[in-house]
Amino acid sequence: MVNRLWCETAIPILWRNPWSYCINYYNKKYLFVVIISYLSKDTKEYLMSQGISLSHKSLLFDYLSFCKSINIHIIKSIISLGTSSPYIRLSLQREFYRLFMKKCSGLKYLDMKLFEFEEFYFPEVELPFESLHELICNTYVDSSYFHGLARVSHNIQRINIVNKLNTKANLGIARLIEVQKNLKYFEWKDYSFDFFPRVDPYKEVLIALGKKANTINHLKLYFKCDDNTLFKVLPKLHNLKSLIINYLRYSNIEQLERCFYHDLEIFKIDHLDLKASSIIIENSGGQLKKILIEHDGYVHNFNKDSLIYIRKIHENCPLIEYLYLAITPTRKHLNELEKLLEVCQNLKSLLLIIRYHVEAEEEFFKNEEEILKILIRSKPTNLREIKFFHEFRCSLKALEEFFEKWNGHALSIVTSDYIHGGNDQHFVELINKYKDNGVLKDFKCETIKSIMNMGFEV
Repeated sequence: MVNRLWCETAIPILWRNPWSYCINYYNKKYLFVVIISYLSKDTKEYLMSQGISLSHKSLLFDYLSFCKSINIHIIKSIISLGTSSPYIRLSLQREFYRLFMKKCSGLKYLDMKLFEFEEFYFPEVELPFESLHELICNTYVDSSYFHGLARVSHNIQRINIVNKLNTKANLGIARLIEVQKNLKYFEWKDYSFDFFPRVDPYKEVLIALGKKANTINHLKLYFKCDDNTLFKVLPKLHNLKSLIINYLRYSNIEQLERCFYHDLEIFKIDHLDLKASSIIIENSGGQLKKILIEHDGYVHNFNKDSLIYIRKIHENCPLIEYLYLAITPTRKHLNELEKLLEVCQNLKSLLLIIRYHVEAEEEFFKNEEEILKILIRSKPTNLREIKFFHEFRCSLKALEEFFEKWNGHALSIVTSDYIHGGNDQHFVELINKYKDNGVLKDFKCETIKSIMNMGFEV
């Protein structure tokens, strides 16, 4: 569309991973036409006899020779454009996979999470997976396939497992992990968190991960597992840069005290208690940029533990950029919050989870307004977003004073409930005024779930 040089340069780049673009593959029939053109003459004649129209134009490029990626789901989508017959679709899928195995030398990426046993078979000697770098799959893939991959693929750097309620251990996955020479990223995600398997499907996989301590940098686990094995493995993974776990049933303090992650940058564990969080933060190497811990504020010793937690952050995390912070608005907590804001000048986004006690409600209301004054006095120079979990209560006067004195970046403020009086017309007019003059970039009310997720991609 520009000239021959542009075309010859762009085509190999575009076809390196033709399944990775934000397009609707269900209406891209030209991809079906391109791939079908590689099939044998007999296969094409058979397809035409079944009423499938084929293009007879010759290709300008050997497109598939550039391809380093297979995505089974998208290939299925493309095949569905050519025929509605289940039998022909299955035959085409087998032909397409054989074709890719033959044409696509040096495959880097394989997405087989929608893999089905009967549609994907070819001799092991044809597998061009020696250079495979990334694998996405599900636990229903027969263990023998993973053992086959383990014999030829030793340089996978990223493994992403989707577990669709499979309650059996897949020993092939564990074996595949064990033979990798440079595994850097591992993610396991259960399709649903509402099931508790009778047999632990994670144990062998976790043990295998423990053997990759010298290479693995990123660990993401979204499952409900037997924490005993996990707590034995975590202290071994000393090179982690990101540690993300959706659920821990209890905190083994003795095991966590042995967790030293000097390169840790992202720390996210849902429902981990404050004491356990403080230990990991203290043992980190000062590189933390995201701390995204959901804490239960209605537990014994919350006030004491949260003070220690805030202190550990401003003592050990000078580079922090994104932070979940649960506090009770007492004077001691506010003093620690002010120290944190003064030290952590890289902070871009702050989510405040403010816990209340009815017996001191009036005092807490005054102290909540003090939070706005603290933000003015010691605001991080990069702060762009403040989120309030549940309702943040303040007077119209206090809010206006905050906006008037704020001279940093335009702020986005998000709450899960309207700021006290937010439905009042005076509040609406005030917010619109400071949107117009550039102090506020945005002010909105979102669900609690949205607030916990937005802007904290990991």
